[in-house]
Amino acid sequence: MVIASVSGGLLLFDAVIIAILLIWLGSAGLNRWRRKRYATVIDQAAFQKGSHRAQVIDVRNKEDFDRGHILGARSIPLAYMKQQMGDLRADLPVYLYDEGMTLSTQAAAWLAKQGFQEVYILDGGFAKWTGKTKKAKY
Repeated sequence: MVIASVSGGLLLFDAVIIAILLIWLGSAGLNRWRRKRYATVIDQAAFQKGSHRAQVIDVRNKEDFDRGHILGARSIPLAYMKQQMGDLRADLPVYLYDEGMTLSTQAAAWLAKQGFQEVYILDGGFAKWTGKTKKAKY
């Protein structure tokens, strides 16, 4: 009887772990699909080369932006993108980045639905950036 309750508990634990893994894999797959549909993922070299003619947007929160950001980037946190929509021009390319690529993917999907045609995401995000950065003075 004790063995049955232990194995029943382990079975439930295994089921929960499997459910969590399936949800995580589904989420990662959905993000990958959204990136392919709404944006083009570019490497650092392409990002640096094209950033001079594009709107470079950091979609992380303001505190992260102030700790360090790509030189020439503007801070438009994802949470405030709708309110700051007027700051972006649909006729210019938009280069997005965040710490990884999750927030950028969400921003790219939203921008594409607003009619932006040229939306790019930095591969690996700021976490893998090796180019020039700037930090807030204060």
